[in-house]
Amino acid sequence: MAKRDKLLAESVADDILAMITIDKRFAPGDKLPNENELSAELRISRTTLREAIRILAAHNILEIKRGKGTYISENIDLDEDFNLSGFSNIRLNIKDLFEMRLIFEPKIAYYAAKRATDKELERILYYGNLEEKKILNNEDRTEVEQAFHNSIAKATHNEFMNKLMPIIYKAIYKGVILSDENPMMIQETIEDHRMIMEFLANRDAIGAETAMKLHIIHAMRGLGIDND
Repeated sequence: MAKRDKLLAESVADDILAMITIDKRFAPGDKLPNENELSAELRISRTTLREAIRILAAHNILEIKRGKGTYISENIDLDEDFNLSGFSNIRLNIKDLFEMRLIFEPKIAYYAAKRATDKELERILYYGNLEEKKILNNEDRTEVEQAFHNSIAKATHNEFMNKLMPIIYKAIYKGVILSDENPMMIQETIEDHRMIMEFLANRDAIGAETAMKLHIIHAMRGLGIDND
């Protein structure tokens, strides 16, 4: 296989993985759409799709069942390479969690602005706008906010950053619960996310880094967390 074709297959494999981990379109045990349907959706050839599926099957993300189709593995383990599965179960207080976000997420936004593909940017903006709609409609936004931040991490193309996201989810979850009682924090979230999305859309890495840092500092201030 030519290098260009291999890179395309790897990119498609990443898109399918994002459908599982970020979009939550498929759960363990679910069957993928048939080749014709999925290749048309992704706008690729069936040959490229088959290679992408082989890549994911080699990493135990997908399972190919002869004569039946391709399924999401029942024993999917996205943490196997780094052995961080227990990390997300550590009980940390809210200050520790937000300090963790302040250390990592601004740089995540920085590299996402530099490295995101057009499709990844589209996914980030989709979740950012969807979260704002949920806030304005007074609907639970926890999963959408996690997807927004996860899609930014995914766009760094740094797998270790992705492995850290489960613990960052803890801070997001707690932050959403506490901020729902504070109208000022909710408004700041909307404005901060708009700013982050604008810098990312413009591929302004320094701006995205600064906007993410301000977003987390605003959240910490709203929650009464000292960031000195």
